[in-house]
Amino acid sequence: MNAAEVMIEAASHLETLPLMQLSGLGKAYGAVTVLSGVDLDIRSGEVHAIIGENGAGKSTLMRLISGHVKPSAGTIRLSGELVEFQNPAAAENAGIALVHQEILLADGLTVVENLFLGRELTRNGVIDDRAMERIAVQRLADLGCTASPRALIRSLPIAQRQLVQIARALLEDHRLVIFDEPTAVLTTTEVDTLLGIVRGLRDQGAAVLYISHRLNEVEALADRITVLRDGKMIGTYDAANVTQEDMARLMVGRELSMLYPPKRGVSTAAPVLEIEHLSVPGFVEDASLVARPGEVLGLGGMIGAGRTELFEGLLGLRPAKVGEVRVSGKAVRIRSVADGVDVGIGYLTEDRKGKGLLLRERLAPNLVLTALSRLYRKPYIEQSLEQRELDRAVDEYDIRVRSKRLEAGQLSGGNQQKLLLAKIMMLDPKVVIIDEPTRGIDIGNKSQIYSFIDALIRAGKACIVISSELQELVGLCDRILVMRAGSIVAEFAGNDITEEAVVLAATSGGPNAAAGGKH
Repeated sequence: MNAAEVMIEAASHLETLPLMQLSGLGKAYGAVTVLSGVDLDIRSGEVHAIIGENGAGKSTLMRLISGHVKPSAGTIRLSGELVEFQNPAAAENAGIALVHQEILLADGLTVVENLFLGRELTRNGVIDDRAMERIAVQRLADLGCTASPRALIRSLPIAQRQLVQIARALLEDHRLVIFDEPTAVLTTTEVDTLLGIVRGLRDQGAAVLYISHRLNEVEALADRITVLRDGKMIGTYDAANVTQEDMARLMVGRELSMLYPPKRGVSTAAPVLEIEHLSVPGFVEDASLVARPGEVLGLGGMIGAGRTELFEGLLGLRPAKVGEVRVSGKAVRIRSVADGVDVGIGYLTEDRKGKGLLLRERLAPNLVLTALSRLYRKPYIEQSLEQRELDRAVDEYDIRVRSKRLEAGQLSGGNQQKLLLAKIMMLDPKVVIIDEPTRGIDIGNKSQIYSFIDALIRAGKACIVISSELQELVGLCDRILVMRAGSIVAEFAGNDITEEAVVLAATSGGPNAAAGGKH
């Protein structure tokens, strides 16, 4: 073989090398192994999805690849060369970007300041604010983000913050971009835009690692899929040959059809909650509904239809006008969440991190905070009683913790939601309103949340579920009300509940559109 042939063969070999190769990669913290034996190749020009339940090791794997933690075992090769990233900056310098699941932005800085933090543009030795703002406007527009570059991060809704975080990661070109649950807080339109961005990165030759609990996104986006379970690889599969049902079974060892409890049928009991003519200025117009014990009532519709705002108005979290509210047939006046608790209404917010839990406080205080007056008859807190309540909640709601002295922020999303549900159920409400019950939660924990909802329904309570996941509404709910542009436009029950019917009503009114009245 002559020199030219050797060079051609070497070049061909480099072209077929994966961008990154992981061999026997693992991580242990003391005696606890959280990830082991990962053998994986990551290729340029493909979207490679990583799926698994919470605790399966997905985020640990991403943090190993991106230099946030160092492996306890195994090796990482980048373009065939052995690498050991000492920190995230070293990984980023090598062309690896990580879009974190958590929002990691400086609240007190503007959007443009966050985008360019640590990499400010200068002109003649002076920071070029005009150039940075011009680039920021374009990058935000690419993601469908309407935030002003001059807006403070703390003033933005959580979905806009996530888009800013994604824009920061994509500000520079990278060889490998890792997305860790990027769509958990985004609207349907924003999700579609982001998926288009991800496909664009792939088409430009970048490698993309994509973590998501939303299996429909994985099915639509991925070229290959790797499944993790309990810190170990189950396997890597060609996405064209794997259905959502296959993914669910590989992740948790059971069929997707087993996710939801059996339907109970439409309740004929007297309403436990009646709302007449409730309006929230700018969000909800003249909404009326009833909820009955022994049923799950779903609220569907597009993001911005007014679903969350309706119940925030009911509970005094937004200014609202209401004709009348009755609980168990008795007219009540609700001016706050506390008033709602007093009349038997429990509310689980969609923002469990920002509004539902004190993330830097221990589990026990989080659990009993809203029930202090019911638990304690003395002018001081009995820690033994507090601990007993936590022990009971951990067992009853299967809150998985390595220590009961953890802070709430140290729990996974699924376990945070279980803690929040246990907290609300301590109040023994007649009606439980749950906004986005399984957002950002893996399939195994979803199944448990659905079982808890089924249990409280069978105990004679009413549950109202607000959800952006059509499959969840159809699988879980006995009745569904659909909102569009601030109004309740349709109601479905029994065999009339289908994804197609709900989508049609949410977008155009549909054949079962309602002109008004109580649903």
